[in-house]
Amino acid sequence: MEIHAFLRDAVVVLAASIAVLLVCTRFRIPSVVGFLLTGVLIGPSGLALVERSEQVELFAEIGVVFLLFSIGLEFSLERLRQIRRFFFTGGALQTSLTTVGVALLAFLAAQPLPRAVFLGFLAALSSTAIVLKLYADRRELDAPQGKIAIGVLLFQDFLIVPMIVLTPVLAGAVQASAAAVAGRFAVSLLAIALVFVVARYLMPRLLFVMVRTRVREVLVLGALLVCLGMAWLTESFQFSLALGAFIAGIIISESEYSHQVVAEVTPFRDVFNSLFFISIGMLLDARFALANAAAVVGLAAAILVVKSLAAGAAVALLGFPRRIVVITGFSLAQVGEFSFVLLKVGQTHNLVDPGLYQTFIAASILTMLATPGLMSLAPRLGVLSSRTGTSAAAGEMVSAAGAPRNHVVVVGLGTNGRNLSRVLRSAGISYVSVELNPEVVRQARAEGEPVLYGDATRREILESAGIAGAGVAVFAISDLAAVRLAIRYARELNPGVHIIVRTRLVGDIDDLLRRGADEVVAEEFETSIEIFTRVLRYYRVPRNVILAETRVLRGESYRMLRTPTLEAGSPEALMDILSAGTTDVFRLGPDAFAAGRTIGELDLRRRTGTTIIAVVRGERSITSPMPDLCLETGDDLVLMGSHAALDGAFDLLERGGAAESRSALE
Repeated sequence: MEIHAFLRDAVVVLAASIAVLLVCTRFRIPSVVGFLLTGVLIGPSGLALVERSEQVELFAEIGVVFLLFSIGLEFSLERLRQIRRFFFTGGALQTSLTTVGVALLAFLAAQPLPRAVFLGFLAALSSTAIVLKLYADRRELDAPQGKIAIGVLLFQDFLIVPMIVLTPVLAGAVQASAAAVAGRFAVSLLAIALVFVVARYLMPRLLFVMVRTRVREVLVLGALLVCLGMAWLTESFQFSLALGAFIAGIIISESEYSHQVVAEVTPFRDVFNSLFFISIGMLLDARFALANAAAVVGLAAAILVVKSLAAGAAVALLGFPRRIVVITGFSLAQVGEFSFVLLKVGQTHNLVDPGLYQTFIAASILTMLATPGLMSLAPRLGVLSSRTGTSAAAGEMVSAAGAPRNHVVVVGLGTNGRNLSRVLRSAGISYVSVELNPEVVRQARAEGEPVLYGDATRREILESAGIAGAGVAVFAISDLAAVRLAIRYARELNPGVHIIVRTRLVGDIDDLLRRGADEVVAEEFETSIEIFTRVLRYYRVPRNVILAETRVLRGESYRMLRTPTLEAGSPEALMDILSAGTTDVFRLGPDAFAAGRTIGELDLRRRTGTTIIAVVRGERSITSPMPDLCLETGDDLVLMGSHAALDGAFDLLERGGAAESRSALE
């Protein structure tokens, strides 16, 4: 009977999830929101399709374990290094300001101090799953707001461990003296260190044994064993299951088998993460939420306001302009999935009563549901807020740059922007860079770069960069909304400027061209072109032919590559180039078959269909060489013929291989 009930609940959960996700996909609602709504719909307070709370608790526990395990797998030391300032400074500022702000409000609302601090902990965490999914959908993970959010969210994910450790202290389960707190941390660190050492030295050997079998099922089961085994081990030390899963993820992420483990665990992670969010929705008591709607809405609004202000203040202290402050502040305003993990710990230690427990769950779900709308609204509010500010940096740049003329304005000093600046400097072409990240600006100025700190979505910044007199403007940033606005201002300030835009995806090309860009460089297609260029070089296709081919493929904004089928006219241009005769150069090495032989002896024209039109020997160039000319080591032979003929000639000159007749080659 038990297995029948469990299977029934599982079928209901999966069927409802698919139905709700189809609706969410149709209206472009994030999947996490769909899972929450699914839980509310089928839970005990909804349609009551799943009534037994123990099943809900089981789903939530397993979901939390896999959630933290997946976070640990992604928490690499290299990733932390790249965003270390956003992680350490931004994350610490955001969590501290939020915790203090919410705790102060709770204390003023007559909550005991320990509970007020615990509520601050709960509110300080944001949703990694929701925010990163939305930024990925908006293609802004590499934009300033995306990088800041990743750093802050990773800091929050890591902070859940000390918060879990401190919760019993706040509840009075252990003595609250400084010595007791220090002792608690010492015991925690000792236990974590013991688990870490065991895992560090035993896990690689275990993984090696599993990988060596080359049996996929062994690795899948082994990954599950590592995740659940570490969770059980830390729980044996009276810590959370989630902590062990997190440690297991970190250790595996540093091993050479991490990518394969991630690939094998991802399906389980996605399934159980989905169940986790569904279980959160199922925990909501809809009747209680409706009966206490004012308190729920008030708490949700307070959390959104405090978190937006705290995150915005943290970003402002990092030195970013108002637009980024507003966008990032709104994106981190919701309550996170780890807050529910912490809430369960607090409930276990009686830090929250049933009423507050349900009120917080309902308010948290509201903040999550509001996040997509807030993130859509944030860019417009950010632009409006930035128009009211001034730019001291702009004035500094005007005097320093001296209003250059016919120069290049480079927006964004990421990898592409830096490479372009380096080439422009080497070529002696005047340029001015515009960058949002103050750390990058400081470093670039220390290196002598002409860089302006500012937001290119502001007319004043573009004016300060001398856009009115610029010959070319290059937008090498990942923020598509910012690029669209900056193109408009650049075109208004200088109708004749040549605008080049970099984009990741093909779907943006037509839109950016309509908005005023002259050229759009799509990374998707440029990667394809670079790959085929290298392949053709390997097969010795001449450079001028490769250049001609790339011109055809880049023509009309990659129209040929964007065409799903080969239309009439497009492939013919490429085929004409491929089949046309061309020239190439062959250098005779000391072991070349042709070295020491005359042109007449080789008889390339008859045997391969190619003609030697010149021989370059040292500083001397011999055009239309005679058949009796003896070729020497180090000679450069200039050959003319079709691609197939040149390939045969190269083979004969190098190895004396079987030469085919001209008719066969044609």
